[in-house]
Amino acid sequence: MGVGLMIERFGLRPGDLILEVGFATDCDAEFRNAVEKQVGTRFVMDNATEVVDCVLIWWRESDGDLIDELMDVASFLSESGPIWLLTPKVNREGYVEPSDIQDAAPIAGLSQTVSFAIGVDWVATKLVARKSSRK
Repeated sequence: MGVGLMIERFGLRPGDLILEVGFATDCDAEFRNAVEKQVGTRFVMDNATEVVDCVLIWWRESDGDLIDELMDVASFLSESGPIWLLTPKVNREGYVEPSDIQDAAPIAGLSQTVSFAIGVDWVATKLVARKSSRK
């Protein structure tokens, strides 16, 4: 799948503000550039204070407590915006067990919806706010 088609799966629109967390030299530069080109804005970095439309988290097994990170970034997210958790693929340094994500998401008030590969080394998992069962 080409980068352009992959970016379409993220549902990003021109002008979206995107908070990026966990950027390091191991991140997929082609993917990052394609996202910025698609939305036409630069990423908001870790020290954000505004509400954003989407959060991209580059997360590795050694990065700390995933629940805490998800709860922290959710406070900057618009009501309908997704969190895209980007983790190394299996057999890559920093690989995160899918069960770790499945366990952390509901505790942070999120639901996991879809996962797919991005680039050679990373997997994207979409997390969204859980719907309230109250009417």
